[in-house]
Amino acid sequence: MICKDRVVAVTGAGRGLGRAHALEFAREGALVVVNDLGVARDGSGDASAGPAHDVVREIEALGGRAVAHTEDIAADAGAASLVATAVEAFGRLDVLVNNAGFLRDRMLVNLAEDEWDAVMRVHLKGHFLPLKHAGRYWRAESKAGRPVDARVVNTSSGAGLLGSVGQGNYSAAKAGIVGLTLVASAEMGRYGVTVNAIAPAARTRMTEEVFAQTMAKPAEGEFDAMAPENVSPLVVWLGSAEARGVTGRVFEAEGGKICVMDAFRHGPTYDKGAKWEPAEIGEVVQGLLAKAAPPEPVYGAS
Repeated sequence: MICKDRVVAVTGAGRGLGRAHALEFAREGALVVVNDLGVARDGSGDASAGPAHDVVREIEALGGRAVAHTEDIAADAGAASLVATAVEAFGRLDVLVNNAGFLRDRMLVNLAEDEWDAVMRVHLKGHFLPLKHAGRYWRAESKAGRPVDARVVNTSSGAGLLGSVGQGNYSAAKAGIVGLTLVASAEMGRYGVTVNAIAPAARTRMTEEVFAQTMAKPAEGEFDAMAPENVSPLVVWLGSAEARGVTGRVFEAEGGKICVMDAFRHGPTYDKGAKWEPAEIGEVVQGLLAKAAPPEPVYGAS
């Protein structure tokens, strides 16, 4: 019960990873706002309140408490109402888990402008707006003299950290979420808020086709490394009071593995102390690359 009575809002919680997070938080004593727009895997189709309410019923069956929120968190009004729903239902907000997203995969030369815009909107804007409104709420609480011990857990991806062939829009959005996480961690710490990100690998509606082609489901009784439930314990811990000193970090989570990502650190450097001539640079860059760790391969690259 490490999150007993903490109020948690999870976006995209009607299915997959978000559903697993919401249920795990409930098992650990949290009061949960279950957000889901109820659209198709690619974001198309009419919105449906069904998935969010289904998860609320699952939580209530466990003996927990939850409310549904079915507004679009990539719209300003929807993101604001997510925070308002938590406060109205449970009196406050302690944890925001940004998870909502969908895929529209294409090779770059085939990627339509609207497919780029749609993925950027739901992933990147859909992180920014809830984060903004939650941050405003926590800032107001802090300025009013009420103690804040809040958490944000964002959802990036290995595609955002290493790249993924056929997912230029998704990879760019997920890389942007890492940058957003670092900035939010630096800005919101003064209000008592920690901000971290995860890069999960799991079998969900978004990834089931890929895993069906590359990895067979385990036999009954064997550990299913790709089950979304494996990722949720880390998310719940990051949302707990125990994680107070952890912020500005990105964690990879897959099966039973947790990895602290160590990207974008300053590497080998050479300072001439004067302006370079273009013809001088090749030898220097080759020397620096020889000292640097080689990049990890892009997912899907041959």
